Amino acid sequence: MAAPSRERINEDSVRKATNALLKWKKKSLLSHPHDGNAANEEEADDFIYLSVTLKKVPPRNLSATPHQILLRRPLLSQDYSTSNICLIVDGKRITAESAQKILHAKGIPFVKKVFKLSKLKSDYDSFESKKKLYDSFDVFLADKSVEALLPKVLGRVFYKKRKKIPVAVDLRGDWKEELERACRSSLWCLSGGTCSSVRVGRLGAMEIVENVLDAVDGVVDIVPRKWGGIRCLHLKLSDSLALPIYEDEVPDGSTLVKRK
Repeated sequence: MAAPSRERINEDSVRKATNALLKWKKKSLLSHPHDGNAANEEEADDFIYLSVTLKKVPPRNLSATPHQILLRRPLLSQDYSTSNICLIVDGKRITAESAQKILHAKGIPFVKKVFKLSKLKSDYDSFESKKKLYDSFDVFLADKSVEALLPKVLGRVFYKKRKKIPVAVDLRGDWKEELERACRSSLWCLSGGTCSSVRVGRLGAMEIVENVLDAVDGVVDIVPRKWGGIRCLHLKLSDSLALPIYEDEVPDGSTLVKRK
């Protein structure tokens, strides 16, 4: 286990950075309430991101699949029943019908729709239908047994921007505990380079400092050499500059890669 983030990250710096981002966003909205560019508006969101810059390109096995980062406070509303959550099952070991019965029996009301994999393949084969599915739910959860098949089934609509990649869940144990844990997680997708980001909160949230520190701990535990593999950490919005909250003081002679 790596040293806790609180030993290296100044909480006051995190708080100042999030407040600065909020002020910048408010000012930006007042200056440009609607620029008419649909692409820009689609790209922007109200999430705060932890931007991670590594010292070296991560091994391929680390960047092959998304990593779940457990947060103190969920990115969704604390009351999951107000969110649209979709669950994807294999349709063989667990059918959509049996999944609905289990969800009802265990008192899990926040999953609004269950799809079996074959249904996604047959009914959502076009780009337009995949986009409609993408826009219909806040979060997608998927049984681990189908996780590796989803990139081909859901396509670039889901995996290019990486904002709604289904979160893998293990449905062999306690469903409620596993699904609630998934809803409190943020997915960290490492890129083929040294820079990547993970969502840690929403603008206007009461307090996201704990989420930032949780995310840093989760990231550091995954990175080879732990803190020794981290060059710097920043907080940013999807359309803002990045504000620093940590920078390694020990130079290693490698070249910085432009942060995305």
